[in-house]
Amino acid sequence: MTVALPALSPITFIGGGNMAQALIAGLRKQGTPADSIRVVEPLASTRQLLIDQHGVQALPQANDSLSDSQLVVWAVKPQLFQDVSLPLKDLFPQALHLSVAAGIRSDSISHWLGSERVVRAMPNTPALVGLGQTGLYARGAVGVEHRQQVEALLQAVGQSIWVSSEDLLDAVTAVSGSGPAYVFYVIEAMVAAGVRMGLSEAQAHQLAVGTVEGAAELARASSESPAVLRERVTSKGGTTHAAISSMQADGLPALFEKAMLAARDRAVSLGDELGGP
Repeated sequence: MTVALPALSPITFIGGGNMAQALIAGLRKQGTPADSIRVVEPLASTRQLLIDQHGVQALPQANDSLSDSQLVVWAVKPQLFQDVSLPLKDLFPQALHLSVAAGIRSDSISHWLGSERVVRAMPNTPALVGLGQTGLYARGAVGVEHRQQVEALLQAVGQSIWVSSEDLLDAVTAVSGSGPAYVFYVIEAMVAAGVRMGLSEAQAHQLAVGTVEGAAELARASSESPAVLRERVTSKGGTTHAAISSMQADGLPALFEKAMLAARDRAVSLGDELGGP
């Protein structure tokens, strides 16, 4: 299937790191022509990788040849965003700007770029395998058609949702942006416990990863809530009941909420630290 992005071609990526590579790979896989994608990436080895793997144009720095860009994807490190964007303020007069830089608020992006056509995206690392979850927020100047085209682009790496106010992206960060690390942490703990109970590390890893994968797919496919699915395998007096009771006694739900609130609060403070006048 080809991603329908005619009104947003050509596309220019500022930064060619992991998230940019995931988006480019997804777009190419779904049929977006290589000659409609350009990447500005200062690191020579990354430029060569982009050329070799995807056939796209890769430049060491932006120049006037990119001024016809209809979509600019800002995939730079958050702490570099201001320094990278300010010199390019007048280079993309007609572009829609999509930022995947964590923490940089759209007020700052709009000011630095001199444009109100700004969408902020909060993706997560499963985008690297086409299973990403992305939260999106658009400023008022972004119309319905451009929203749809942003959605089409992000379908290349997974699913997306729109939030109605920008501060909700901090909640998205806490749930899905940081969420993969929570799951990896649980897998890590399950593997370690399995090894202590006598399984080999390879056996425990297979069982833990496969169980998380299977449970997630069951939760996705089922019309029932996670709570109901949990109750269905938690027979009173059984092994699962013993485990869940232990977790509840230790206050695991409250600990999870506390941890996610900490992630959200840190996202808020990063926005304060990284933003500019």
